[in-house]
Amino acid sequence: MAETATTSSKTYAEKHAERMARLKQLHTQRNEARASNHQEVIAEHERKKLPANWESRQRQAEWLMGDLKARTEAEEKGLDYNRVKMLNVSAAEADRIDKLKAKKRNADPGFSDYEAQTARQYNRLVKAMPPRDLVKYEEQKEKYGDAFYGGPNVILQGLHKDTPAAIDNMVKDLEGQIAKRKKFSRRRTHNDDADIDYINEKNARFNKKLERFYGEHTAEIKQNLERGTAI
Repeated sequence: MAETATTSSKTYAEKHAERMARLKQLHTQRNEARASNHQEVIAEHERKKLPANWESRQRQAEWLMGDLKARTEAEEKGLDYNRVKMLNVSAAEADRIDKLKAKKRNADPGFSDYEAQTARQYNRLVKAMPPRDLVKYEEQKEKYGDAFYGGPNVILQGLHKDTPAAIDNMVKDLEGQIAKRKKFSRRRTHNDDADIDYINEKNARFNKKLERFYGEHTAEIKQNLERGTAI
């Protein structure tokens, strides 16, 4: 009986030791998870302080570093880096790059609406402007005073006089616009042999639209009206 009690006591001690070891392991894992969560919170807080485009800028910097390294290695081997780089580009990617380049070359997609047309013309005129002369700017600011910025109760008539160079630039720009407009809006030649079925130019354009859309459906009716055999 004494032997059995000793064996039972040892078994309980071993089970207790195992439970304590497991409990210690769980405590260690909890502490590790708590520390990891705390580090992640700190890292997320630091990321929020960074600019919105930080990740994209970081990816771009990594790409530039890799590109520079590959270019240096190609130059050391005496190879053309542009040709080596194109060997690793798929046909679909090359087609996409060509389309982007073509779009940049022809950034003006044409007329879409009057607002976009005005914006394009404004940007074109701003790019054509010469660099601002800060010395002259300060002189005019001191000369005109409050009238320099204008306002609802400021009369600007007679305060500013345009220079001959500015007038010449305006005339040159207007002449260029007129020449460009003539190139894209030519007047159609008049055909003396064509039937006159209109009373003015606006009515002629309207009749051409009707003929273009409904001419094939109304050809027989028109012929009967001209012959006088319409019912």
